[in-house]
Amino acid sequence: MSSLFLCLRSWGSRLRVPAALLFVFVILVLANRLDWINAQSFVFVPLELWLFGLLLLLPVPGHWLRRALGLLLGAGLIIRLADLAAFQIYARAFNPVFDAYLLSYGMNLLSGAIGRVGAALVALLLLVLVFSIFWLSVRALAVLQEWLQQKIQPRRAALWLLAALALSVIWRMVGLPRTTTYFSDQLREHVQRTVASLRDLRAFRAELAQDALQGAPDTRLFSVLEGKDVMVVFVESYGQSALQGALFAPTLNEVLQNGERELGAAGFGMRSAWLTSPTVGGLSWLAHATALSGLWIDSQLRHDSLMLSERPTLNRLFHNAGWRTVGVMPEITLAWPEGSYYGYEQLYAAKDLGYRGAPFNWITMPDQYVLSAFQRLERGAGPRRPVMAEIALVSSHAPWTPIPHLIPWEEVGDGTAFTPQATAGPTPQEVWSDDARIRDHYRQAVAYALGNLLAWVSAYGDDNLVVLALGDHQPAPLVSGDTENRDVPVHFIARDPAVLAAVAQWQWSEGLRPDDSAPHWRMDALRDRFVAAFSADHAAASVIAPAD
Repeated sequence: MSSLFLCLRSWGSRLRVPAALLFVFVILVLANRLDWINAQSFVFVPLELWLFGLLLLLPVPGHWLRRALGLLLGAGLIIRLADLAAFQIYARAFNPVFDAYLLSYGMNLLSGAIGRVGAALVALLLLVLVFSIFWLSVRALAVLQEWLQQKIQPRRAALWLLAALALSVIWRMVGLPRTTTYFSDQLREHVQRTVASLRDLRAFRAELAQDALQGAPDTRLFSVLEGKDVMVVFVESYGQSALQGALFAPTLNEVLQNGERELGAAGFGMRSAWLTSPTVGGLSWLAHATALSGLWIDSQLRHDSLMLSERPTLNRLFHNAGWRTVGVMPEITLAWPEGSYYGYEQLYAAKDLGYRGAPFNWITMPDQYVLSAFQRLERGAGPRRPVMAEIALVSSHAPWTPIPHLIPWEEVGDGTAFTPQATAGPTPQEVWSDDARIRDHYRQAVAYALGNLLAWVSAYGDDNLVVLALGDHQPAPLVSGDTENRDVPVHFIARDPAVLAAVAQWQWSEGLRPDDSAPHWRMDALRDRFVAAFSADHAAASVIAPAD
């Protein structure tokens, strides 16, 4: 037994240096996007490897340089892992200025998907992982330093490392492949991105004060929509991939085709196009803020600055023009001070909608109940002011289980009829254990969300209803398989020919299925172009840029 122990110890001692070298090498060449990682991505010679070796040979007392290099190495790996996660969820690199709050958001998402105990366990494992990365980085450099200084000898090691560095630099200068400074390039880009983000935030705060619609004669706004109920409906996770991705398009285009047929028979006209969202995979409030404020809100810091400003939202402009403005937010379960910025006369949070059924996991109530409650609370018979409503439909939010299904509108009642649906179907843990199952449930959830909205318009729509429905963002790349696309569908539905004529200049596709030639607007263009289209007698319409 003692001989076996000694043998294992001897082999362990021999493997220390190769293991440390491999650990450092992987950190230096590891790509920051999952779809870039393959066998070829590791066939590189990182110039930083030779530089690290030379620095470890310097006669610095107290090992503080080695520890500093270890912390730098560990930080590089942590940032790389954060990038991998950010690209999978939000299709962009991690930004420490804008993304620090994502820790709490991620905990909420995990709690909804795997429960609070599971989320707490994941958080603990992440802390252990961070500590382990720093410890291993420092330890790996200690092993390599000992090897260079004691086994190789400093003078000989320095000559070898300098020769390797010179050869690699010459190799790189003449344009030959397979040398890289990826590690230092990534660190530099993150520092530059952080500095640029801080500079962008200062510029944005100055931009907040500039608005062509600030102080416009409110009583003349939206003259084309006089007497109309206007709904701006955000459909959760409804992105372009839903209509063009091979896994989702057949189902969802069928839903839209059926809606076209039914609404067309009832006299409705429909127009559709594409909007570019400021976010992917989550952070829906950034899309709401962008569309309604007319500013590009692609970070939490921009969002927080907007909330403290006086820039008028589309909601507030309607309010000033005489509409009753309401917000229908079924996922708001806590205090929401940001709501005061938008200009609602009435905010319906989850507790205000009167739902008595069981929740659908993280989703407080199904979309059908939300629209039924809105119809009952705001569009009842009798004299009233026209309503402008911002409505969030969230049944297509992760974890996409259980999937609701439509019931007759007269049976919706207080929502207790939905309880059997809410307690059926697989658990989030079961769905999220398989990628194919995640995508299938996403497909079903978006099909329900669209079918529900179109069914409501068919049941309750009239000459005085105008609906603007849009996706808030693409689903996460792990669902869509697309890390670059940020486009979402947008649909305009109305029965009054004068209202449809007002948007003819937009040149959107007819129907509910936008084709590739349909306009692509950034989402921040929506507010001003909406005002311009429906305020034909207003001076502001002449200063707003026309649609591209």
